[in-house]
Amino acid sequence: MSEPVIPLPVGRNSNARWLAGAAGLSAVGATAGLSAARSLRRRLTAYDQYADEDFELLDVDRSSVVTTPDGISLAVREVGPQDAPLTVVFAHGFCLRMGAFYFQRVRLTQQWGDQVRMVFYDQRGHGQSDEAPPDTYTVTQLGQDLESVLAVVAPTGPVVLVGHSMGGMTVLSHARQYPQRYPTRIAGAALIASAAEGVSRSPLGEILRNPALEAVRFAVRYAPRLVHRTRGAAKSVVAPILRAASYGDEKISPSVVAFSEEMMHGTPIATLVEFLHALEVHNETAGLATLAKIPTLVACGDRDLLTPKEYSQAMAAALPKAELRIVGGAGHLVQLEQPEAINEALVRLVERATPSKLVALTRRLRERVRNG
Repeated sequence: MSEPVIPLPVGRNSNARWLAGAAGLSAVGATAGLSAARSLRRRLTAYDQYADEDFELLDVDRSSVVTTPDGISLAVREVGPQDAPLTVVFAHGFCLRMGAFYFQRVRLTQQWGDQVRMVFYDQRGHGQSDEAPPDTYTVTQLGQDLESVLAVVAPTGPVVLVGHSMGGMTVLSHARQYPQRYPTRIAGAALIASAAEGVSRSPLGEILRNPALEAVRFAVRYAPRLVHRTRGAAKSVVAPILRAASYGDEKISPSVVAFSEEMMHGTPIATLVEFLHALEVHNETAGLATLAKIPTLVACGDRDLLTPKEYSQAMAAALPKAELRIVGGAGHLVQLEQPEAINEALVRLVERATPSKLVALTRRLRERVRNG
């Protein structure tokens, strides 16, 4: 899909005219965003089963910083023994942070015990990680960042990679760029609510075609001091669709919704517009040939309107060792909306990917004790 073309402004008067146009586009953006979200509304449930959850739990886990070759500091958290037989590394999605895997961190810690170390990190420009030059906000760069994380926190031993949304694209990017790591180091991978190539054939396509975003993208790159003037334009386009498409069920925990929206609202505007463009143009299908060597999980919700199930079905068809898990009633944030379905699928993936079967053995022993 070709990008909208906006003439580059020249001189102060042109800058002023362009800024006025960008301000006007915010109203257009709001209209477009709302129109795309109009059919995606949901109701919050009166009963909130997650009202007492501490969604900031990851902030108290062991912390470290990984510095990438271009000098960007990535915030890392981990739980579980450092000498565990297996490390599982989680890469979050667009406009989120490592907390998007909150339920996996809580439930799988109980499930795996000391057999697995889980590592979470914030992608560049997200959460507690550094913002970076806008031209580095690409899926290729995210794959390189993942390699930097692995080199520091998991330099030896088997690893399973888990990516949600843009994080799944990160895993594919890593597989394309570092095929020698598979299967010698990377023993398994999960692609959750993701896509191997551009996502313009979804409600995101309406966002991507909106000229308001191109105006903001120009400001991010060429007039950074003026970005705050266009912040409203971009968020009025993107926020309604992200908010409405995050969940599929009509009865959603208000606490979970508030948590996910807080993550989205906290995303810097440059991160939002540049990675949105990256999601449009990326093509990581070459990574599928590498992932075909290892056990994989491909999962999504059947009401995911940002990365529809057809994307997951196509990836699974290219992966001979894949389990395809389509979760009924779930939207794009399936790991927050129906965490147990994803947790169970991740347990199966680790059991398939771990040659020693230590994790599976531990699980069976615990179930015997529990069942008496």
